[in-house]
Amino acid sequence: MTCQNLLVELFVEELPPKALKKLGESFASALADSLQAQGLASSESAVTSYASPRRLAVHVSNVVTRANDKQVSQKLMPVTVGLDASGQATPALLKRLAALGAGAEAVAHLRREGEGKAESLIYYSKHSGATIADGLQIALQEALAKLPIPKVMTYQLANGWDSVQFVRPAHRLVALHGADVVPVSILGLQAGRITQGHRFEAASLTLEIRDADSYESQMEHEGAVIPGFEKRRAEIARQLAEAAAKVGGGVKPIEDQALLDEVTGLVERPNVLLCRFEAQFLEVPQECLILTMKANQKYFPLLDSNGKLTNQFLVVSNINPVDASAVIGGNERVVRPRLADAKFFFDQDRKKPLDARVFGLAKVVYHNKLGTQGERVQRVQAIARNIGYQLGGDELARQSDRAALLAKADLLTDMVGEFPELQGIMGRYYAQHDGESSDVAFAIEDHYKPRFAGDELPRNKAGICVALADKLETLIGLFGIGEKPTGDKDPFALRRHALGIIRILIELDLPLSLAELLNDGLGNWLSAAASQSVKTLVGVEENLPVFVWDRLSGLLREQDYSTLEVDAVVSLRPQYLGDIPKRLAAVRAFSTLPEAASLAAANKRVGNILKKFDGAVSDKVDVALLQESAEQALHQALKQIAPKADAAFAAGDYTASLQALAGLRVPVDGFFDNVMVNAEDEKLRTNRLALLSQLHQAMNRVADISRLAV
Repeated sequence: MTCQNLLVELFVEELPPKALKKLGESFASALADSLQAQGLASSESAVTSYASPRRLAVHVSNVVTRANDKQVSQKLMPVTVGLDASGQATPALLKRLAALGAGAEAVAHLRREGEGKAESLIYYSKHSGATIADGLQIALQEALAKLPIPKVMTYQLANGWDSVQFVRPAHRLVALHGADVVPVSILGLQAGRITQGHRFEAASLTLEIRDADSYESQMEHEGAVIPGFEKRRAEIARQLAEAAAKVGGGVKPIEDQALLDEVTGLVERPNVLLCRFEAQFLEVPQECLILTMKANQKYFPLLDSNGKLTNQFLVVSNINPVDASAVIGGNERVVRPRLADAKFFFDQDRKKPLDARVFGLAKVVYHNKLGTQGERVQRVQAIARNIGYQLGGDELARQSDRAALLAKADLLTDMVGEFPELQGIMGRYYAQHDGESSDVAFAIEDHYKPRFAGDELPRNKAGICVALADKLETLIGLFGIGEKPTGDKDPFALRRHALGIIRILIELDLPLSLAELLNDGLGNWLSAAASQSVKTLVGVEENLPVFVWDRLSGLLREQDYSTLEVDAVVSLRPQYLGDIPKRLAAVRAFSTLPEAASLAAANKRVGNILKKFDGAVSDKVDVALLQESAEQALHQALKQIAPKADAAFAAGDYTASLQALAGLRVPVDGFFDNVMVNAEDEKLRTNRLALLSQLHQAMNRVADISRLAV
């Protein structure tokens, strides 16, 4: 059996650059997995993925020419069905064997497994191992079927009659096992060893691959292509850093991993060049210039040591001419009109103040059931004023109201119309130009924050108030009309809005009760909407809190807290979310104590006992009714330990509060070992339940430690 390395390349027209990395990884992994499943490769086989704008390829080491034969067992039927009383095969058994390609002679070789009525006839057969040609054909088909292609193209084959579907038209297929061509076909292409390199800089129009192991070297030296995505990406990053270093002065290219991935998907032979634009354009906010250079031209702007945009940028060219001046000049000419447009938009927008644009929001539909953006602004204002008053009194309420009024006005500017990603950012610039205070201006920009996981939070109190109000207004309105997320569908990003509220409350440790925030938000929403043409909201009070707590639990689990730890804290619904990290830390520390498991189990038992009691349980204990020494000991321990735990809780030292409970282990165990709670005497029973109620309250202030019981 021959074992050699395998190379497969599919040569196509330019693939979508943003999807190239995933396409390459999927093609390689799916093909290699299929080969392993068929026994042609093993888990020890090294898989190397290649992906460039015009090719998907994979190199798999140690692939055999033929897989080992396999013995396959198949359960046919119960013995009582397959054999008659004399032990002869029944027609049903013979028919089943015939379907498997076996005759009556196979009956003698059948095995029996099981006993009694469960005894069955088992047929063992040998299946020939797949050949490299047959196995690779299957692997290719499976790999192409699994490619994450959002939209396929239908194109005609060279014969003029047939058509196929793929992400882009495919032109060549290379399949080499060692130096031998594997006779497979896909997308109307027969495998060979001929491919093509760089459109302009390859040594020749076509390139003959000698063997699987020479592919990468030949592509780089003869084809002028770096076929590996990660290697090409690293080379671009190296050249970007090198070009910036030559400029000097601490200049660095902007960091944007998504842009780097996209550019890697656009070029086969990267060549980084330094370009410039007129310094006058730097009068425009740098966010505008950076966005147009990145989004429209795929350039890397250069920032100085203070993070300010310079009038220089880097271009990743796909060619490497001796004289690059024409390439540099061409890119400088292309970017100039883009920057001029940005400057024109900026100049025009500043001619009209933001507050004059607010009236235009009444003509912009927000949602057909929730009215216009103008009506939405009024609702956000009402919620923001209330939050501002709670956090800072009349002055903060005034600032929050003003910022909320202006927060959406930049949606009607030319700049945001051209670049929607700049909403909020441009509002801040225009507010500063109009003479608004810094608090209001930055609140306008920050009210969208956090926009994504890991994003920064609003930088001032007015921004915090408007950010909370904007997210609350969105959640309340959309939940109220039934637009809740379902499964993986969340078209209005409501999960992100809920997580934004959670992060602001936790990370800024705000003195705002979540329940009051949601209730007041709903009240202010409805009050502002009373004069609007908005339909009645349904189910917000019941559904929204559950949704927010679910999001909180999910966020905490993503932060490496265990499900038990999260459940223990979240089940108590602590209203001040800033306390939650401290509670979780306390629970984790408590879990390490030797008494933790016993106390958690006891707490769970106490909870179950109290749940079964029909009616309210008092926590007033009559000392005179404590007859058993074990219940007296527990009562005495509670008198000593509970005040210490409560004092630590009141001081915010949740770790000390929980750890103080460790002293209850012995008396709690003694109580359950020696005291009958459900005594026949009603007074004794009620008194013991009251004692357990005291214990339950003392043990569950920081967290429900019964959730730690496993």
